[in-house]
Amino acid sequence: MSPDDLLVQGVALEGRLAIDGTLMAPAGAVTVLLGPNGAGKSTLLKALAGIEPAGVSASLGGHDLKALPVAERQAAFYYLPQLGSSQAALSVHEAVLLSLKTLHPGRVRGDDLARVVAALGAMGLETLAERRLCSLSGGQYQRVAIAQALVRRPRVLMLDEPTSALDLHQQLRVLEWLRREADAGRTVLLALHDLNLAARFADHCWLLKNGRCLASGAVDDCLTPAHLEPLFEVRLAVEAGPDARPRIQALGL
Repeated sequence: MSPDDLLVQGVALEGRLAIDGTLMAPAGAVTVLLGPNGAGKSTLLKALAGIEPAGVSASLGGHDLKALPVAERQAAFYYLPQLGSSQAALSVHEAVLLSLKTLHPGRVRGDDLARVVAALGAMGLETLAERRLCSLSGGQYQRVAIAQALVRRPRVLMLDEPTSALDLHQQLRVLEWLRREADAGRTVLLALHDLNLAARFADHCWLLKNGRCLASGAVDDCLTPAHLEPLFEVRLAVEAGPDARPRIQALGL
């Protein structure tokens, strides 16, 4: 097992969410959570991040999450929730630097500034670095929030609908960057609604509905009509695209 493989063996929250069986989010891969609204995707991510007061049976690299010191768990995991906008007067540069400084308070170091510049560049925010958060559009703020996640370089990067407020160009930019983060060895766990984006960029899927995992495994094995039609209660056509990955079309209810 890799030191950054995430293994989930069960989650329970107020009797509402119960995930049985074993779910693996391997290091060096993009794992995507798919399912209808209210399926438990956000709750599961919050539970793994230690935000939701849930009963979680999970391990990172074979180490029980409950046994990890709080500071170590906060450094290992970064959770980005679904976002709206911000009324903060911080500049974009200040907001990204502040995210990094929460890991090691104190004087700003030279490599801190280099990491901030790299994160801003990854999200195409160089020209907005001095803009105030309160002046940004929803999509621009979303990109700032992702830069705040990237600059921390966590072992496990968890994002809840990171492309929801973005135009098509920025959706592809963000997912291509996250793909590169996974290729470099990071564990990336995403909740998405767009099945075709999931098919293009993910390696593994967890299919959730009503707090239950109906299926998990490789993208080609999970993104089939047999799995997706009962999950979303729609009729679907799934074909291989030019890159041999699934392409999904909704045919009707």
